[in-house]
This record gives sequence, structure tokens and C-alpha cells, in this order.
Amino acid sequence: MDRKLFFLGFGLALAIIFCGASVYGGVEKALQPHADRETLYQVSTMNALAQGSFAGVLPVAELKKHGDFGIGTFDGLNGEMIVLDGNVYQALSNGTITTAPDAETTPFAMVTWFDRDYTVTTNRSMNYTELTGDLTSKLPSDNMMYAVRIHGIFPAMKVRSVPAQQKPYPPLVAATANQSVYSYTDTEGTIVGFYLPGFMNGPNMAGYHLHFISDSRKAGGHVIDFDAGANTTIELDATPQLFLTVPLSEGSGIDAAKNVSEELVKAER
Repeated sequence: MDRKLFFLGFGLALAIIFCGASVYGGVEKALQPHADRETLYQVSTMNALAQGSFAGVLPVAELKKHGDFGIGTFDGLNGEMIVLDGNVYQALSNGTITTAPDAETTPFAMVTWFDRDYTVTTNRSMNYTELTGDLTSKLPSDNMMYAVRIHGIFPAMKVRSVPAQQKPYPPLVAATANQSVYSYTDTEGTIVGFYLPGFMNGPNMAGYHLHFISDSRKAGGHVIDFDAGANTTIELDATPQLFLTVPLSEGSGIDAAKNVSEELVKAER
């Protein structure tokens, strides 16, 4: 069945004026980029993905026009997407990493142009829960969307990927029950992802959504857990605007108002 893309673009009423000293709340501030780069471009909604809307609706070639940094998945939920420095990588369930062809499509993705606004440095070794909790406490505002980039050598990194699903597609929580999990030690690479505030539940999922890719491009996937050493540098790009493209198809069976928060918690971790 043909799908149509309906575009809903809106600037979130969260304009924050960054000014004053170069250090704010222990967070180093960089020069602000041009405003037209400060948009999170999102394909579909997490609500739809949770209910099994896995068919690709946007080619990778088109996605790359809207950002050089981000995460997502591919047609049929075939692997995890990592967008870094303008390259789109596909972390497959067999543990391999490939460069996604431009013709490949995505049912869900979120990208932006990464321009560092803030830098946070850890003062001790931390796991996933500790690091994200500490980072949240240092955010200039927890009601802003942030792209999050963390590069370093990770003493432990645990990731997952999901095999391609077949129609009729199952819900996301059922698909991720068959995920492949990989653990790595002393791996150098980059965590790519986003922090989203509470009001993004539904269109997306509040909190952190992080993917990983090694510098060798031999390891990667959706982050389940990790250990980060002391003095790990975390870069943040505050992103005050959202452009949401919503794929709708007649008879899709997707309930846009359905509360899928519990299913998402299970599926994401």
C-alpha cells in the first residue's frame, strides 16, 4: 500500500537565550551556530513504531539532507541506525556494521546538524544510569531537547540490535524480545543520541535514547549499558525546534492516542 507523508513542522515554544559567562552551572558553553541548524528532524513517531509501524517511508538519501547526526532504524526494523559525521551506519543483528545505501529506507529516525553548545566532563567512572543521572542534573534546562555525543574508551559497552521483521509486523516489544546482545570491553568509539524532555512522550520517548559505534566501525547498536571512565567528555547540542514528518497509511491500525509508555520501557532496555 502506498504511503503518504504529511509534514508537520513547528518550533517548540522553548526558546532559550544563551548568554552571559562562558561557564554556566559547571557547563562549558561554545559559540552558538546559525539558528536554521537547530532543528530535530524526526521521521514518524515512537508511538507508531511501538505498535509495529516498521515499513520504511523515507530514503536514507533524503534523511541525510536534514542532519549529520542521529539515530533510528531501517525498513522492517532491520538493525540500529547510527548517523555520525554525515555517515549513516547500520548495526545488524549478526553483529556486523555496514554503511547504509542511499536507497535504504527508514520507518523511524531522528537527526540534526550537530553543533556543540555545551561540554560536560565526568569526574569519576560511571555506568549508564549514573552518567545520565549526573548529566541530567547539569543540563542548563531539562525542558530542552539535546543531541548527545560522547566519545571515549569504554571499559564496558553492552548493545543490542534487532533482526528484520516480517509482515504482519509485531509490536516493538515482541520484536525486541528476539534481539541480539553484544558486550565489548575497552572499546573506543562514540555514543550518539538524544535527551528529550517529558512533553515529548508520545511523539517520542522522554529521557535518553543512545546508540553506539566503535571507531573501528566493527561494533555498534542500541545502548543497553556501559561503563565510562573518569574525565569522559560529553558534548551537547541544545535543539529548540522540532520538525515531525508523520507517515499515514489507510487501514494501518495505528492508534495515535494509545499510551505505549510501558511497552517502550520494556522495548528500549
